[in-house]
Amino acid sequence: MKLKSIAALLALCAYVSPASATNMSYTGQFANDNSVQLINFTVGALSTVGLRTWSYAGGVNAAGQGIARGGFDPIVALFNSAGVLIGEQDDAGCSKVSADAVTRQCWDINFNIELVAGTYTASIQQWNNFNVSGNLADGFYYQDAQYQNFRNGFVDEMDVRRNGLWALDILNVNPAPQAQVQVPEPASLSLLGAALFGMAALRRRRASAPAR
Repeated sequence: MKLKSIAALLALCAYVSPASATNMSYTGQFANDNSVQLINFTVGALSTVGLRTWSYAGGVNAAGQGIARGGFDPIVALFNSAGVLIGEQDDAGCSKVSADAVTRQCWDINFNIELVAGTYTASIQQWNNFNVSGNLADGFYYQDAQYQNFRNGFVDEMDVRRNGLWALDILNVNPAPQAQVQVPEPASLSLLGAALFGMAALRRRRASAPAR
């Protein structure tokens, strides 16, 4: 009985902590206008995940970084673990993102999608370098070297010169819960100490008892 009580008490000291939603921020710069950036992430539980870019009009991302305006007009696509396209956006519109100070266009990305637990891949690339099909394995229209500078560099659809900077937030991702050790309350520690002391005393009595 004592061993079972101690085991139960020790079990109370370990628990699976509730996972809080995580925001992830990524930034980079393309050397070529036909480049594609792929970002893998894992969802541990049902989440309404947001994908948000900042580099076309600029702003402050989820990490608190100030992002300068002037980046290319982005496309963001989302693929599941099998590489199947499940979401895509090339313009969020002025109701969801800020307008660029020069072009007055609202061409950053801001869309939400409900995701179950699993592994996903987000892609970011310049408009109009869309994925060839609904499968990531088929690639993107202008990713091959023969299509270098397919829009004559980083240029938006108004032919306004841009640069290769990009910034992407992946928001509200519920990660897999992590097992943690909780420090027992003082009362629990006292109970554990008393139980261990009792076991030690019992062992001493048995050791000192005369042999039959």
